[in-house]
Amino acid sequence: MSDDNNKPTLGRKPLGLKRTVETGQVQQQFSHGRKNTVVVEVKKKRVFGKPGEAAPAPQPEPVVEAPKPAAPAPVAPKPAAPAPRVSEVEQTLTRKEMQEKLLREAEEARLALAEEARRREEQQRQSASEEEKRRAEENRKAEEDARIAAEKAAAEDDKRASEAAKAPSAPAAEEPAKAEEAPAQRGTTERFPPARKFTPVEAPKRPEQPKPNRNRGGDDRRQGKLTVTRALDEGDGGARARSLAALKRAREKERRAHMGPAGPREKQVRDVVVPEAITVQELANRMAEKGADLVKALFKMGMMVTVNQTIDADTAELLVTEFGHNITRVSEADIDIDTATDVDAEDTLKVRPPVVTIMGHVDHGKTSLLDALRGANVQSGEAGGITQHIGSYQITTKDGHQITFLDTPGHEAFTEMRARGANVTDIVVLVVAADDGLMPQTIEAINHTKAAGVPMIVAINKIDKDGANPQKIRERLLEHEIIVEAMSGDVQDVEVSAKTGQGLEDLIEKISLQAELMELKANPDRDAEGTVIEAKLDKGRGAVATILVRRGTLKVGDIFVVGTESGRVRAMVNDQGKQVKQAGPSMPVEVLGLGGVPMAGDTLTVVENEARAREVASYRHEQATLKRTAMAPASLENMFSALADKAKIIEFPVLVKADVQGSVEAIVNALNKLSTDEIRVRVLHSGVGAITESDVTLASASSAPIIGFNVRPNAKAREAIERNKVRLKYFDVIYHLTEDIAKEMAGELGPEIIETVVGRAEIKEIFNAGKKDKAAGLLVTDGYIKKGIHARVTRDDVIVSKTIIASLRRFKDDVAEVRAGLECGVVLEGTNDIKPGDTLEVFDVEERARTL
Repeated sequence: MSDDNNKPTLGRKPLGLKRTVETGQVQQQFSHGRKNTVVVEVKKKRVFGKPGEAAPAPQPEPVVEAPKPAAPAPVAPKPAAPAPRVSEVEQTLTRKEMQEKLLREAEEARLALAEEARRREEQQRQSASEEEKRRAEENRKAEEDARIAAEKAAAEDDKRASEAAKAPSAPAAEEPAKAEEAPAQRGTTERFPPARKFTPVEAPKRPEQPKPNRNRGGDDRRQGKLTVTRALDEGDGGARARSLAALKRAREKERRAHMGPAGPREKQVRDVVVPEAITVQELANRMAEKGADLVKALFKMGMMVTVNQTIDADTAELLVTEFGHNITRVSEADIDIDTATDVDAEDTLKVRPPVVTIMGHVDHGKTSLLDALRGANVQSGEAGGITQHIGSYQITTKDGHQITFLDTPGHEAFTEMRARGANVTDIVVLVVAADDGLMPQTIEAINHTKAAGVPMIVAINKIDKDGANPQKIRERLLEHEIIVEAMSGDVQDVEVSAKTGQGLEDLIEKISLQAELMELKANPDRDAEGTVIEAKLDKGRGAVATILVRRGTLKVGDIFVVGTESGRVRAMVNDQGKQVKQAGPSMPVEVLGLGGVPMAGDTLTVVENEARAREVASYRHEQATLKRTAMAPASLENMFSALADKAKIIEFPVLVKADVQGSVEAIVNALNKLSTDEIRVRVLHSGVGAITESDVTLASASSAPIIGFNVRPNAKAREAIERNKVRLKYFDVIYHLTEDIAKEMAGELGPEIIETVVGRAEIKEIFNAGKKDKAAGLLVTDGYIKKGIHARVTRDDVIVSKTIIASLRRFKDDVAEVRAGLECGVVLEGTNDIKPGDTLEVFDVEERARTL
């Protein structure tokens, strides 16, 4: 019996497992030429059968023979004689080998069937191709035969026509011939389809097989990312979907086309607001007209303009009238908010707390008095023990009434801050120390109070000190037309002690009485208006402004404009550090949410929307810019004269940064007061907030020191300061700042040179003294001449040279000094430009430290 692995398998090597020569090893062969040898356990096959029956004969292995076209004889079955031998072989096989053998045989059978199907398909394809070629050849031959027959028929027709032309009398005899030839010709052509008689026949193309759809989800599955455009495009076959407005326009166009030409549409008349200056395009937009039409109208008027050119209100009025619109003329000032014309009705007013400002000289106890009133210690937190910010506080009296206090600085640098305090206050409490009397800032506070026209209450403080004389203070006040009630006047006065608390109740009573007499009222049920008491730039909270509400109620979320800045109220903090949702009249609050740091004294006004706030802020910013440019020299002559004046004066540039806006103003004013005819301070930049990198860059470019008042630089600014070697000065007390800057400015000028003329002499003769020098014979006319003293030679009262007396002789002896009325000889150092008749003036030079 031959081995099963040697069976023919259609001409190719069979796949599957083969047994190796070594017993117990099987070699696996895979596709792509890979092989693997595994060790198997060889066991004898167990044969199961019914009792009493012989062992079943092994089934013959299925053999698939390749079809042979020549002799397809059937394969004879194997004889059953060698069955015992097969049984012996199979007994040596294991169960696993038998399974592998069966699998291998099944695989070979499958491959044989596949090969047979492939060959059958190839034969069918070849037969179809041969059939197509045969049909194409038959069609070509038929076409060729038809063409030849047609050519022959055409030649015969031509021949008959020529013969008929030669013999016109015999047409009747030729008719039967034509009739006889017609069937013959028709019979020749009827063998072929008449439609294919003269058309070339091409070989039929194979029908294209439809490409399989690779989309698992069906044909409607979209490829790639689905977007709105693709979704709209796919719905109408790739065309872009039309918008709803386009559809409406198309329908309206169709409707007008069906209804015929409509009559002229009625012109819409508009009310056009025209400011003092407006561009042509903006005017066209307000009129709802085309800009080109306005330009044409202006060209007809003789004005060559463009749509971006600005025209005045008169020209705009002509255009508006010509186009048939109504004009409403307004000025640019109407954009701004005028609070003076907005007066509340009398029935809407309600009683409000009084605003009391504490004024007086520095160190007279203003803040200490306020601390005693509100039970807090604010004075200890101020640098140097003096107040440098306007503090705003609100206290509640025993009877439940509220009083708002403003604590203004008493130092002379804060004059403007005190002036703002007098303008927003209802009552002024003038604090005068009983042991010190009236001082310059006290007198200044009296003048501010008179200018503001507000009532005053005199608080004579420090009466607990030894040497206190309140009566002397009252008498001194008479010099400034302040007559207190104790001296039959109308000004209330009270003796208090902030240290012991004496007289504080009397002071509160007098303030309440004065407020009651004034009948202070405001309308709380309206949009808020207030005044900026102080403003600063906080690192964590941004721009922060202390607002004193004058009327209305300021709420969180209100949109406002303050000065050249606008914003929205994000949060409000009262004087105790607590957040509040709203602030009524006479209540001081810190407001967060500003777009920038406003100026102290600016008015805060709540507006209806953000657009209005931005419009007003932009207008105010433009007006401020115009004001600054208007202060510049108006002509070239003025400009050059100003430059010439600047050239004579030494400039001391500085850069100022402070914690609040009021301190910035006070520092700038104090520095400007230090300027003299020889040197002046030039403030390159002043602002609120920490020192930034841009500040350092500006100071480095101008070689100017940076003055930091209660502020410090950030990390990047510190690196820039070290890199650029910029001088940085920190201060927390303003008069320390002014003293230091005054010393630096004096140092820039250098020591002061003082010349003192000590003698004069007249040059009589000139002598040679050595090879180069010349000696002058003098007659001392005034004072004396000393050796080594400074001298100047004048000729006709014009200075010729400045020099020093190098040698002084009388006769042949060197002397140290020659008095008036005597003659002497001198040698001048560094000059020989001397002539008889010149005057020699000698003087001493003294250097003194300069002070401003």
